[in-house]
Amino acid sequence: MDLFDLNPDYQQYLENHSTPEDDVLSELRRYTFLKVIHPRMISGQVQGRFLEMISKMILPTKILEIGTYTGYSAICLARGLKAGGKLYTLEINDELIDKSRKFFVKAKLDDSIDSIHGDAVKLIPQMDDDFDLIFIDGEKEQYSDYYKLCLPKLKKGGVLIADNVLWDGKVYDEKYKNDNATQAIKKFNKLVQDDSRVENLILPVRDGLMVVRKI
Repeated sequence: MDLFDLNPDYQQYLENHSTPEDDVLSELRRYTFLKVIHPRMISGQVQGRFLEMISKMILPTKILEIGTYTGYSAICLARGLKAGGKLYTLEINDELIDKSRKFFVKAKLDDSIDSIHGDAVKLIPQMDDDFDLIFIDGEKEQYSDYYKLCLPKLKKGGVLIADNVLWDGKVYDEKYKNDNATQAIKKFNKLVQDDSRVENLILPVRDGLMVVRKI
């Protein structure tokens, strides 16, 4: 979702003054909007560029992504991996996995990205890796569960990023006090804010990114 849907000039200006998509990401975005349900869930140029830049700054050896969708964010994140590094991306919708893998091959990242099918809440406890970077973009009602499971697996000084934390502005609108997804996001935001193990910042990029650093 875009926080600035009502101001297309704003979004266009951001895109015009950010490094453009390459051919693979451009094709993936077009494919997603033509063939996949809820295409606005894709990260897109500006958010994707942010994720790629953060990854390149960190130079992670291991990345965990919760919610692959069609693979746009995974490609962006994996481009910052150290040589021999690995991104593990978890996706509960098995129909999306084959779609994303085709684009991982086109991006020449299929050896760096491990697609895993299943419920992240069940999969994360089985993973014994210490991650340098974690990206959460799965089921909104499970954000707090993801966070509680992921933080112990994040290295000290590591970064966790969660998408959709402004939820189209619903998190600060009392009209949505009975909306389950909105309340789940608010619960997650408060959980992070009250956690003395981290420092955090919400950025108004697209639908809001919570950036967390483990201290």
